[in-house]
Amino acid sequence: MNAVLPPTLIDGKAAAARVLAEVGSEVLTLKASGIAPALAVVLVGQDPASQVYVRNKVLRAEECGIRSLEHKLPAETQEADLLALIHSLNADDSVHGILVQLPLPAHIDETRVLQAIDPLKDVDGFHAENVGGLSQGREVLTPCTPAGCLRLLQDTCGDLSGQHAVVIGRSNIVGKPMAALLLKAHCSVTVVHSRSTNLRELCRQADIVVAAVGRPRLVDADWLKPGAVVIDVGINRIEEDGRSKLVGDVDFDSALTRAAAITPVPGGVGPMTIAFLMKNTLAAARLQHPATGLPLSTVENPA
Repeated sequence: MNAVLPPTLIDGKAAAARVLAEVGSEVLTLKASGIAPALAVVLVGQDPASQVYVRNKVLRAEECGIRSLEHKLPAETQEADLLALIHSLNADDSVHGILVQLPLPAHIDETRVLQAIDPLKDVDGFHAENVGGLSQGREVLTPCTPAGCLRLLQDTCGDLSGQHAVVIGRSNIVGKPMAALLLKAHCSVTVVHSRSTNLRELCRQADIVVAAVGRPRLVDADWLKPGAVVIDVGINRIEEDGRSKLVGDVDFDSALTRAAAITPVPGGVGPMTIAFLMKNTLAAARLQHPATGLPLSTVENPA
């Protein structure tokens, strides 16, 4: 399949716009049944990057017709106070999704906080119950970045059944859930990481390569077989030619000589992460209101 694909730049911005339009349409359907999806975003401290991420998430929610609630807490907020806020949001039936922006200040236990979120409202998909459900192939709230990657692959390749996918990286946020989603899509999946041997040779066997290891330009053309489809999750800031720039885990110019399709950095995977946060918020609203008769699968990619 991949060998006959023309060289394609996978446009994450355009794909994200399609996803957001789908979500907006589904939100109108839910509102017609008396349910107004709402997302609560909790930010602790004043980390500049986190502030930008939260602002973008709130803007996308408004564009989709999802009500957003911002809770901005000072950096010295105690863990008990943050947990109390989460418990109150769990109990609020008008709130369907809860997102705690990471990283948290060092004095707060990140795992304890994430585990406190109701799994049905866990729009990041990080709660152990959702992680376990994903590994079992159940319909659960799934981490946004790998879900967005899967959508890009399905939009680009169609049916993924039988394809050999290599995932570079084994993080809980991207690598592991990405492998689970690819298995669910009927791929044969190999996960490689920092302690893997013959890493390059394993990647050369792949129809699909998902790079999510956090090492700038690690993957070049020598890592790819002709016609491979490449999803670059990496976002690395480097100094080059006297200026700062963002690059992925893939050497884009080199990989383009062999890949049939590839995501750029920026403009590839990044926009899909926020789009799928909105999709998860909609899915969470459906999970909490099963009487609508609208299954969770209606908000999954139909491919």
